[in-house]
Amino acid sequence: MSGFHEVRLPLALAIGASGGPERVTDVVRLASGAESRNARWASSRRRWEVGGATIRTDLAHELVAFFEARRGRLYGFRFRDPVDWKSCAPSQAISELDQTIGLGDGETRSFQLIKRYASGEAWIERRIEKPVEGAVVLAVNGFATTAFEVDVMSGLVTFDIAPGDGAVLTAGFAFDVPVRFDADQISVALAGHDAVRVLRAPLVEIAG
Repeated sequence: MSGFHEVRLPLALAIGASGGPERVTDVVRLASGAESRNARWASSRRRWEVGGATIRTDLAHELVAFFEARRGRLYGFRFRDPVDWKSCAPSQAISELDQTIGLGDGETRSFQLIKRYASGEAWIERRIEKPVEGAVVLAVNGFATTAFEVDVMSGLVTFDIAPGDGAVLTAGFAFDVPVRFDADQISVALAGHDAVRVLRAPLVEIAG
């Protein structure tokens, strides 16, 4: 991913962040009164606003430094989604059985980390491209293994030996979202002695 810094926005600066996934859907009302709906995007894109919180001036200074080091919108960085940063629910412990990432064929060694979102019979898969270093666990046919390497810059896991034909490969992980600032200016206001309110600091997810 070009123009990307492998650094995470400090968690203290994300307190009070609001946002989540967005999609673009065209909805056309037909003459009959029925609707025709078409999704423009195959996958969702996430946005957040980390402004709104009142923080100490030292922490605001840290945000300004982080913004300046990223050159505004120029360089991307990591952000931990407040509610979606694991292969499982936030309250649960990561398990190597959380997500199915593929089936072995006896030849392929590398597989992309993915997370499936399901509700009823509907589901969608999301590529996980920024796993947290040291937070990825894998299993082959339900048995944990450590014979693999993880590229934390792409989310690609590579087994030392290609899993056998039909082997079920599962994974558990913590992950960040690749984002950038969505404005070339952040706005802050003095809120009191040693207190600053961040008025606006928008973030948007970026693709590789």
